Amino acid sequence: MSRYREISVAEMTAEQKEVHDEIVGGRRGRFGGPFQILIRSPEVCRHLSRLDEYLRWGSSLPPALSELSICLTARHLRAGYEWYAHAPLALEAGVPPAAIEAIRTGAVPSFTAADQALVYRVISELIDMKRLSNTVFSEAITAFGERGVVELGTIVGYYTAIGNALNAFEVTLPAGATQPFPG
Repeated sequence: MSRYREISVAEMTAEQKEVHDEIVGGRRGRFGGPFQILIRSPEVCRHLSRLDEYLRWGSSLPPALSELSICLTARHLRAGYEWYAHAPLALEAGVPPAAIEAIRTGAVPSFTAADQALVYRVISELIDMKRLSNTVFSEAITAFGERGVVELGTIVGYYTAIGNALNAFEVTLPAGATQPFPG
């Protein structure tokens, strides 16, 4: 059971309504998901929604690499709602179904695309070791440039913030959806 209730637009403070309208008027075009939690702190919500728009639609990284990074972060946090929202996007963007399933279950995925294999190593090192080895850093700079490496780290940070909010408020999956991380 969720630890929050949705706040209707009619119940929002002027500051919340302003942020709500900014989100609805942006690329996202709708209000919901984690923003229903984040709106409780309107300025946090405003800044994170702007970062979300950039990471989703303005990043130098192709969607497959961004979504793979998000799925790895969701798995690390066991953030079911985040996984529910982004695993289908990763598949649609070209991440192999077997790799998504391996990540979901905590197994080591196999990739045919070299850039996806490298992103897996980058994100895994950031999550597990809290830094990058010289080898992986060098490979990532060569493949993605400094901008791409900054964006990969930012995706982990942003989706960690989102996953923590979703987990803290125990956001449930829509009716009929299966919890991806049982137990």
